[in-house]
Amino acid sequence: MSRLPVIVAQGGVSPAGRTSGFHGYRRLVLECLDDQSQSDTLAALRTLRNLPEGSSREDILSGTLIRELENNLFDHKAIPVHQAVQAEAGSEFILKGRRLPNPLPAGWQLEKREDGQIKVRIETSQQLMIPATRESLVSAAGQLPSGFAPEKLYQSRNHPRSLTMTVFGASDAIYSAGMDWNVIKQKLSPDQVAVYSGSAMSQLDFNGNGGLLQSRLLGKRVTSKQCPLGFAEMSADFINAYILGSLGGTGTNMGACATLLYNLEQGASEIRSGRRRLVIVGNSEAPITPEVMEGYSTMGALTTDAALRNLDGLSEAENPHWRRACRPFGNNAGFTIAESSQFLVLMDDELALECGAEILGSVADVFINADGFKKSISAPGAGNHLTVARAAALGRAIAGEDALRYRSFVQAHGTGTPQNRVTESHILSETAKVFGMDSWPVAAVKSYVGHSIGAAGGDQIMATLGVWKHGFIPGIKTINGLAEDVYSEKLNILQNHLETGVDQMDLALINAKGFGGNNATALLLSPGTTRKMLKARHGDKAMTQWQKKNESVTRQQDDYEQRCQSGESNPIYQFGEGVLDGGDLTFTGEQVNVPGYGQALNLEMENPFWHFN
Repeated sequence: MSRLPVIVAQGGVSPAGRTSGFHGYRRLVLECLDDQSQSDTLAALRTLRNLPEGSSREDILSGTLIRELENNLFDHKAIPVHQAVQAEAGSEFILKGRRLPNPLPAGWQLEKREDGQIKVRIETSQQLMIPATRESLVSAAGQLPSGFAPEKLYQSRNHPRSLTMTVFGASDAIYSAGMDWNVIKQKLSPDQVAVYSGSAMSQLDFNGNGGLLQSRLLGKRVTSKQCPLGFAEMSADFINAYILGSLGGTGTNMGACATLLYNLEQGASEIRSGRRRLVIVGNSEAPITPEVMEGYSTMGALTTDAALRNLDGLSEAENPHWRRACRPFGNNAGFTIAESSQFLVLMDDELALECGAEILGSVADVFINADGFKKSISAPGAGNHLTVARAAALGRAIAGEDALRYRSFVQAHGTGTPQNRVTESHILSETAKVFGMDSWPVAAVKSYVGHSIGAAGGDQIMATLGVWKHGFIPGIKTINGLAEDVYSEKLNILQNHLETGVDQMDLALINAKGFGGNNATALLLSPGTTRKMLKARHGDKAMTQWQKKNESVTRQQDDYEQRCQSGESNPIYQFGEGVLDGGDLTFTGEQVNVPGYGQALNLEMENPFWHFN
């Protein structure tokens, strides 16, 4: 019998705000919540954005979700470029001596002036690169809340943006678990822990691979950090080295827009098999750079300002409706790029009960299928039909026909591209027909927070866990209706928030479609369904004991929330603390004892294959 991967904590930050405390989710359905919940989330956003007390609701909310690009990332109206110009033979210009290139370009004749400068005469026609600027064709993005600067919350030492987001997001998840990490380690051996986290596109700002590739062309030097900190798996490395001090499994999977679900699949599979007992799963993506946006825009994937104006019949003099840039399943023109950092803490069912952990839900499985032969690398294929069908079938097997048909919903990939609205709606409609759904609720959280590439699945999970806590599935408020080519039979593609009641939906499918044929669909089980499964397996006594232990967890969660609200909580960042080397370990032929862990690493292994002598 497999162990159940239980979701015991979530954390991170997205354009909707801080993930813990369900604040990111609450921002999406704020107007549906009770006064206290609204007030708490507004306070959380105000603190996150470093706004003064007394700030208005409108001021607090204006710097969240998809909106016009802000200059803290780059000036989208004046992006630096090099413009090629042709200098004719006989052209002259003045340079300081120390600015002369070495070696000199062919055809340059030099004359030293009395002021120490050098007059350069070009004997032959040649091309020169002159600094200039251009305006971006795309002005909308899902940015982290205005005023939030994760790099200022700890000694970031020129870390790439996605890694500073990792430090905040992973810390948020660990703190929000409400448990002392050192106490949990006493129940585990090092190899029972793992961290699977990264980014689909690596670290592409100037402090990472972006600067590594740009520096020489900008007349600057490459730093000693840009290359090593640019690796895609560096998010997991930071969590191990500076947050958890973990010696367990580590790494990241990369699957374009399905990357987080790929990591979730590995973490959940290892818990089910018993290989790991606690896994941190996540992704941190910071793709809002001029180069990345130009790349997707050139592909025709990003919605441009001109396309938005055209959709709404606006003149060139009018600003597009940036807040409504992403329009899944409606008349649309492309996706809206975003940044996000999302993390989950998973425990096996026995450890979760033993620790009194919060039960936010559980991961039944994640199904992954490629597309097979393709017309182009970005074109959709058949693989996503398989992943959605397999997830629905497992939901039926676990919770029954009625649960799948009447108490399940879908968090669609829902990018906002014309191609996605057709292909994904067709997949979901056909699945609904086959499995007997009559009005299957479909949500698309990218309409609020944009498309954070590798971290997008985490945004969808954040919104799903909130549904079970507060009872509202976020509707797609950015569209005026479904596009004519959308398949809607047997579907309820939500254009308004749907009230379901707290923990009344048993199952949720999280769908992801990535470039290159990277398809993944996760099946999540609600907290109520998870508790029923735990009770069936472990009995009433174990559940009663869990409930008592959970009281302490709840108190610590409340304490963390209060510290966040008051701005007194900083990320975990333990640089150079608790460093171990081989001399700190105690080896025998049967086990290895590692300081800080209560269980030894077992070296008494059995041959997993057949005997041959």
